[in-house]
Amino acid sequence: MPIKTFAFKMKILPGMEEEYQRRHDSIWPELKQLLLDSAILEYHIFLDLETHTLFAFQKVDGEQNSQELGKHPIVQKWWKYMADIMETNPDDSPVSKALTEVFKLP
Repeated sequence: MPIKTFAFKMKILPGMEEEYQRRHDSIWPELKQLLLDSAILEYHIFLDLETHTLFAFQKVDGEQNSQELGKHPIVQKWWKYMADIMETNPDDSPVSKALTEVFKLP
């Protein structure tokens, strides 16, 4: 299968930048393993400090990306853990907006 790239944005609440970083610095091993087992080859998250916007992208071997793992208990537990510092939906999932690729090099 070809490697696909997915990009999306989310938002953290103002003042939660350090806490967001701290939680990701100690990401749960079982969550990390789930992402790797789901053929997510790379997962990067960047923070715009001015707008509290997170920009994320993933390189995936296949069609699935982390946004499709929402029914997994580990992911649901992570969402609940992160819900107090992010904009979330009623199910605690982060409010997330897919982004459209407009340029690629090479």
